[in-house]
Amino acid sequence: MLAAPLCQAVVILQYHHVSETTPKVTSVTPAQFKQQMQYLAENGFKVVPLTTVVDTIKKGEDLPVKTVAITFDDGYRSIFETARPILKSYGFPYTLFVSIAPTAKGYREMMSWQQLQQLAKEGVTIANHSYGHEHLIRKLPGETESQWLARVKQNILDTEAELKARTGQDVKMLAYPYGEYNTALQQLLTQLGYVGFGQQSGAAGPYSELTALPRFPAAGVYAEMNTLKVKLLARNMPVVSSSPTNPELAAGQWQPQLRVTLKLDDINPSQMLCYLPGQPATAPQWLTNDTFMIQAQNPLPAGRSRYNCTVPSKQGSGYYWFSQAWVRPDDRGQWLAE
Repeated sequence: MLAAPLCQAVVILQYHHVSETTPKVTSVTPAQFKQQMQYLAENGFKVVPLTTVVDTIKKGEDLPVKTVAITFDDGYRSIFETARPILKSYGFPYTLFVSIAPTAKGYREMMSWQQLQQLAKEGVTIANHSYGHEHLIRKLPGETESQWLARVKQNILDTEAELKARTGQDVKMLAYPYGEYNTALQQLLTQLGYVGFGQQSGAAGPYSELTALPRFPAAGVYAEMNTLKVKLLARNMPVVSSSPTNPELAAGQWQPQLRVTLKLDDINPSQMLCYLPGQPATAPQWLTNDTFMIQAQNPLPAGRSRYNCTVPSKQGSGYYWFSQAWVRPDDRGQWLAE
């Protein structure tokens, strides 16, 4: 990651369902969603298209204070039926990350192509979420690294081609299904000219990797307004470098030791706290005046995990927020069934 001038950042919100009857872990109720949108409208937040966010970061330009982008994964029907009228009432732009197969098969809970085309005509951004919502980092039995990369590349290209044919849009933005990615997949996106979005938390900005932009889930346990208000003021942690950056852990390396170097213009190192799986909030170990280290006390569980660190701005408004995603199979090398 390259250093950049200190500036504000954008908070990208992530949703799936807007419904009272869908799985609570990935759902926000219509009342909660309306409350969240009303809060944005009444408290000076500027909601911008996700494409504007990407263009601004690419150009190295400042992002205005209290900038927000809204995204939905999967293209569920409740977005069209419930979220859409609320968003239209506030004039908020938003992005849908869509997989082809669930829509093509006409699954009942998914939007139809006609509905997606209607949204595209209304100015909604329709973007790539893989062809069949696959775990993209997982190799097939007997598949080599090169075969896996070729398969995933074709998956992404086929999805983009279908979206372009159906909606006329070709924005080259991919939201990783399940938020799972690795270094090889990031490199593939760079070669293809794509931007990638994860599900690790934090504000996006000049210190973010364009193939691993963070988003804040705003549903389930994260829908509560008191905690969401704090996240809406998050700042882009000024990470100059970090190691390791590959979320996919090597066999047996289940307690990754993460080193992070920061630009400290607006940060007091003594105020930083980190949150690791199964542990209380703890101060990191500072190796130098600008580099810290964190490591889980116990092996991370199979599946997806995060290391999160936050520190208040010296200016007294908002927290700098950093999240490193991790993903691992079980001790036998088997991936969890989902």
